Amino acid sequence: MNSDLEIARSVPLRSIPEVAERAGIPELLVEPHGRHMAKIRLEPRALEPRAGVRVIGVTSINATPYGEGKTVTAIALVDALHRMGKSAIGTLRQPSLGPIFGTKGGATGGGRAQVVPGEDINLHFTGDLHAVSAAHNLLAAMADNHVFHGNRLDLVPREMLCTRTVDMNDRSLRDVILGIGLTPLGATREGAFDIVAASEVMAALTLATDLMDLKARLARMVVGFARDGRPVTAADLRAQGAMTVLLKDAVKPNLVQTLEGSPMLVHAGPFANVAPGNSSVVADRLARSLCDYVVTESGFGSECGFEKLVDLKCRHAGYQPNVAVLVVSTRALKWHGGALANPADREQARKPAPEAVRLGAANLAKHVDNVRAFGCPCVVAINVFESDSEDELRVVEQEGHRAGATAVVRSAGHARGGAGAQELAGAVLRALEHPAHVEPLYPLEWSLREKIHAVATKMFGARDVRYSAVARGRLDFYESHGYGGLPVCIAKTSSSLSHDPHLKNRPEGFTFPIEDARLYAGAGYVLPLAGKVLTMPGLPEVPAAEGIDIDAEGRIRGL
Repeated sequence: MNSDLEIARSVPLRSIPEVAERAGIPELLVEPHGRHMAKIRLEPRALEPRAGVRVIGVTSINATPYGEGKTVTAIALVDALHRMGKSAIGTLRQPSLGPIFGTKGGATGGGRAQVVPGEDINLHFTGDLHAVSAAHNLLAAMADNHVFHGNRLDLVPREMLCTRTVDMNDRSLRDVILGIGLTPLGATREGAFDIVAASEVMAALTLATDLMDLKARLARMVVGFARDGRPVTAADLRAQGAMTVLLKDAVKPNLVQTLEGSPMLVHAGPFANVAPGNSSVVADRLARSLCDYVVTESGFGSECGFEKLVDLKCRHAGYQPNVAVLVVSTRALKWHGGALANPADREQARKPAPEAVRLGAANLAKHVDNVRAFGCPCVVAINVFESDSEDELRVVEQEGHRAGATAVVRSAGHARGGAGAQELAGAVLRALEHPAHVEPLYPLEWSLREKIHAVATKMFGARDVRYSAVARGRLDFYESHGYGGLPVCIAKTSSSLSHDPHLKNRPEGFTFPIEDARLYAGAGYVLPLAGKVLTMPGLPEVPAAEGIDIDAEGRIRGL
């Protein structure tokens, strides 16, 4: 089979005005970036949701080295709906350069289900992540500058919350020393870098409803605390205006297309293990104003991205998903079932192992339970590979129905694009015929610990929650300063339902450890950190960057 790049290059693309016209976007709102990408200007009057619009959330089981196929499935589902004569738009997150040059690679789908132009989307795209980085680092610079020039707000330098950020995996920046060589008026202190996808500015961009809401969120960002315990915000530093100026174009959703010419909005890029893990509210608002079906993908498994879709993103935005598509593959279930110990052994992954699939289906069952815990119908999509045996596929179908899924269908989006996902589209449309009442897991009136306990026990399967002394102190401190009414965005591994990436399948009866907690008042949540969670990843021993190159004619390979 040809590579993803070869497949994408073989398909003639529509011009971006054609894609916008197909989506129903007025020409005056389209700001082209070349021939095949555009920013869409936000007009408040054009963001009112269409009557009867339905939101389809795409999620999956826990991540494995084989990939579950959420992005492929989401793209193919949009194409399938268009083939059936339906009005549909997909909303996806933007890729981060760190994973692209590290291990994960690009995030534009694969095979016949891709968003294009893939090289541009996976690299600098329209510059949104660079704008987020600039705005974040401007705030950090202004905070340190304030301390240097007299510290009128009486900030405690060693307790500053504002990190720096860069869009690259670089473990050497996890802990740094700032201020070396400053005059006695300066302050040498410990600091850190987060990757842009974990930045609070990225989260604020993701959850903002428009430009002025983004400005208000930036103003509420807490950079540190004064000696009397008072929170010091970006507004106190008068930084929110300049930060918003840097983000004035980044807040506009990006319009691209699938290989079949379906419109896709690719906007904002927070990780799901340490951040909200969903595309932007403004992209969803735009899509909901234009079409009847919005297909939006959440990062990682249901206990990460889908939980944050409901409890964070949609709670902020005032709508909820009407149905969930839960993506699974036989390979992933064999991994959870213990049959695949070596991720590099691709031949072993192709060998039939129906009993391992049945054992691994306990992970699938938990994710079906998670979706249904919100009151949301769950359609299981089996991402089919050529090597899948009929026995394995029947096991997934049996176990999915036994877990309570509304439907279990096979999807071949990678091999056949929209044509391979029409059975899935039909199952989703049938599920949407039955109204669902989807609600968050917890009310905002609960304490922060009650919210953490609800997510840990209901989503992860934990027996109870243990707090370190640091975490207890910070949660109590945040509540005492008026932040107890915020939702929680738990940072944990994506490789397991638990906090331990080595615990596969469906671990139960464990104690979930909260080691620390951060305040993201601007984004609008508290971030409890479970176990050893990194907000700055590192590169692997052999990074993907070693295999990426370009020739004299500008053709990229290895991306």
